[in-house]
Amino acid sequence: MPEAAKKTEECPAGEIEVLGGVTPYLNVEGAGKAADFYARAFGATEMVRMPPDDKGRYMHIHLYINGGSLMLADFFPEHGHPPVKHQGYDLHLQVDDVDPVWKRAVEAGAEVVMPVERMFWGHRYGVLRDPFGVRWSVASVK
Repeated sequence: MPEAAKKTEECPAGEIEVLGGVTPYLNVEGAGKAADFYARAFGATEMVRMPPDDKGRYMHIHLYINGGSLMLADFFPEHGHPPVKHQGYDLHLQVDDVDPVWKRAVEAGAEVVMPVERMFWGHRYGVLRDPFGVRWSVASVK
């Protein structure tokens, strides 16, 4: 393990497995609140949350959702990560049954962008927007 990645009291670097092929790393306004929302809405498991800075911003939160990793950080304009509107992508959850996942997310506060419908490719599919502006598509074969 590289010296810079050694475990410290604050962060168990190198101990948390990154799941999945491509791992989204999102900058959101309120990363801590987003992590809490993703736990309520999508059943996320929080693997690590580094301590916030003196402004309450998080540089790194690592979640597991639906068998994959999702990483979060607040915007840090002074380090080249200014606030921007989320656009041009959806995070997709392929699940066994879309209905309970959809219901849980909507009850947690996700906004329905496109209701769940049977699509031409055969899956039941819909799109949500979370309170942080990120779009999520959710689908199942069932």
